[in-house]
Amino acid sequence: MPDPSADAARGPLGIVSLPDRPISPWWALGRRILAALAILVGTVMLVYFDRGGYRDGNDPTNTISLIDAIYYTTVTLSTTGYGDIAPVTDGARLVNAFVITPARIAFLVLLIGTTLEVLASQGREMFRVARWRRKMGQHVVVVGYGTKGSSAVKTLVTNGLDLENVVVVDPKGSAMQEAHADGLAVVTGDATRRDVLRRAGVETAEQVIITTDSDAANVLATLTVRQLNPDAYIVSSVREQENAPLMKQSGANSVITSSDAVGRLLGLSSLSPSLGSVMEDLLSYGAGLEVAERDLLVSEVGKQPQTLPDQVIAVVRDEKVYRYFDPVVTLLARGDRLVVVRPAKEQPWAPRPGTHGEELAGDQE
Repeated sequence: MPDPSADAARGPLGIVSLPDRPISPWWALGRRILAALAILVGTVMLVYFDRGGYRDGNDPTNTISLIDAIYYTTVTLSTTGYGDIAPVTDGARLVNAFVITPARIAFLVLLIGTTLEVLASQGREMFRVARWRRKMGQHVVVVGYGTKGSSAVKTLVTNGLDLENVVVVDPKGSAMQEAHADGLAVVTGDATRRDVLRRAGVETAEQVIITTDSDAANVLATLTVRQLNPDAYIVSSVREQENAPLMKQSGANSVITSSDAVGRLLGLSSLSPSLGSVMEDLLSYGAGLEVAERDLLVSEVGKQPQTLPDQVIAVVRDEKVYRYFDPVVTLLARGDRLVVVRPAKEQPWAPRPGTHGEELAGDQE
């Protein structure tokens, strides 16, 4: 059963929100207007209670009414100052000097300063979103920012993807807060809706990762993404293996079965704790071993996969994946890409392509 507290704070649906968004300027404006009204009412009451210390040059009876107090307060706080009503006693003049004048300054700062702040904040936010949209293209859209989604983003970023090229789509306010804390742009809304996906720039996205907690939602989101962008590479997760074929038919290029993967890892760990530890190491990033795909170096052309410094486990040739022992890839050729297991930290005997000035086999001659 979903936790209602997780959805307590929801952002505006379908609206792009960038990280580190400040408190709503309209809420700040409302609070400051209330403060300005409080200053206005307080000054009116102060003048009215001390009405004997004021003189009205347009009233022969020299009587200061409540309306006169309101009139004097408004023209004084707004710095208009017609001068027809003026303080004449020492007490009234001291109140004007040490109470009403500071109140006038505070009043102007609250109204004029806040108006400028609202306009500037709205303008800055609109400019940021417009600039973000102009830079979008060939980016990655992540649908669902739970444990799987955040882990996928972390893996992409640690492998060189810029945070600005990742957009999260999630309807939950808690997910928006977590994504913003990680420096990511968020579109708050249901990823099965076309308008929400369009705001996330799915039509120009290079890759889409779909990781909601519902297989049905994942299928529908995959169908919608594929209709909007026939060329996007879609990676989707399913909880149950029986739903994987349906996900493929919906347009997903790659389907990851979370329950089977976790179950297999648990079984391996039970049969062999050492094997389970190695598998967990391969799935984690930044320490120990890592699985990576890299370009073939010129110096490696014509060699056998088993002879390379990296432990080659597969060769990608003509968009097909071959295991390292397949006769098709007995000798490596230009254009091949290697799937390898190697230390997470670079070692002298296992250079990463391009880090030591190596020439890639796919480079133009």
